[in-house]
Amino acid sequence: MAQAKVLPQYIAGLSAAFGAFCMGASMGWSAPVEKMLTEEEAYGFPVSSDQFGWVSSLLTLGATVVCIPAGFIIDWIGRRPTMLALIPPYMVGWILMIFAQNVMMLYFGRFILGVCGGAFCVTASMYTTEISTISTRGTLGSFFQLNTVSGLLYGYIVGGYLPLLTINILCAILPLIFAAVHFFMPESPVYLAMKGRPEDATKSLLWLRGKDCDVSYELKEILEETNKNADEPKVGTFQMLRRPITLKGIGIAVILQALQQWTGINAIMFYSTSIFEDVGADLSGRICTILIGATQVIMTLVATLIIDKAGRRILLLISAFFMAITTCLMGVYFQMKESDEASVASLGWLPITSILVFIVFFSIGFGPVPWLIMAELFTEDVKSVAGSIAGTSNWFSAFLVTKLFPLLKNSIGSAPTFWIFAGIAVVAFVYSLICVPETKGKTLPEIQLLLAGGKKNNDTETKGN
Repeated sequence: MAQAKVLPQYIAGLSAAFGAFCMGASMGWSAPVEKMLTEEEAYGFPVSSDQFGWVSSLLTLGATVVCIPAGFIIDWIGRRPTMLALIPPYMVGWILMIFAQNVMMLYFGRFILGVCGGAFCVTASMYTTEISTISTRGTLGSFFQLNTVSGLLYGYIVGGYLPLLTINILCAILPLIFAAVHFFMPESPVYLAMKGRPEDATKSLLWLRGKDCDVSYELKEILEETNKNADEPKVGTFQMLRRPITLKGIGIAVILQALQQWTGINAIMFYSTSIFEDVGADLSGRICTILIGATQVIMTLVATLIIDKAGRRILLLISAFFMAITTCLMGVYFQMKESDEASVASLGWLPITSILVFIVFFSIGFGPVPWLIMAELFTEDVKSVAGSIAGTSNWFSAFLVTKLFPLLKNSIGSAPTFWIFAGIAVVAFVYSLICVPETKGKTLPEIQLLLAGGKKNNDTETKGN
């Protein structure tokens, strides 16, 4: 029989992850339109800096509140139907943004966009890992972050050169494109097996692996994993979440997701234009923001190509190390500028370079890896809810960072703020070194054995084989 094809997996994975592109465009919308709203009154009504802070951060708050409900919904109606059901509310959110007559409409629009984007985060990352083979799991798991940063770049580009109405329309059509493509994709075979539909699971696997591929062994493994607790007394979700291995996995996933945000990525991305203007760089804030977005896309693509070869843990370590150095350098620059502005007259390149290097190493490690690990650590009976708990940690952290960054910058100064981010990056390095297991190339039982034994790398691989 023929080997499993890779192309159908990539098509289905990219299709699902395009929901993250929609979310990325919503996130990228903030930086280039800040002046349009606060200074030019592009909507025809005033928006203060504080109100714009809420317009930016309500997106992440919406994502925060939906993650855990989404975890239950995707086990109830399925992964694919959940993503398709998000399209109507997504359109409502953009209609509110297009026709906003006051700040309250902007608040509701951004909150709804965040709700839909947050639900995509949980569902798409789970879907892509469930449709993949072990050899492609890392690559497909990275599609989510790749599409998010590509959406950010899209938002930066259209926001940098077009009027506000056109920007909103070009962002609003993205969910419709997603629906048109993903409608033809198969449901996750893991979900179908969980629901006692082995024939449909077989059809899904044949679509994903190729009609000439023998999927019987893979289907047998999926059925064994999903049904292994069928003969045991039924327990509630909260009891399942309290299993020691599950709690350990949740702890790792939640902390990684929080560290991803507390190293400062969304503060830099949401306020990148104003940061560059504070620096007084020769390049316009618009160009620098696009440069950041392009760098992030390129390096996330690199991560997608190497993550199944290099491994998860080593990429986290490299990422955290360089994020600590670059945010520290940014703090040094702003401290010098505050002490003696003339001393940094020829150093405008330093914060720009530091931000770009930060983005490079965030994009190969702490960008994609936490989302991938989140989808790898849990058994099928708790994966949806446990993953949604981790997703909630990410978006709530993003909300806090987005709101607190301008407050910290104004109260204690830019330099101490970036030194805080540097300190958190050091914590991320130490945590990744001591507590994060390597899941590259391991089956779900091997990963569970790894969590149970608390061992890493070669010892676990020997035990698992």
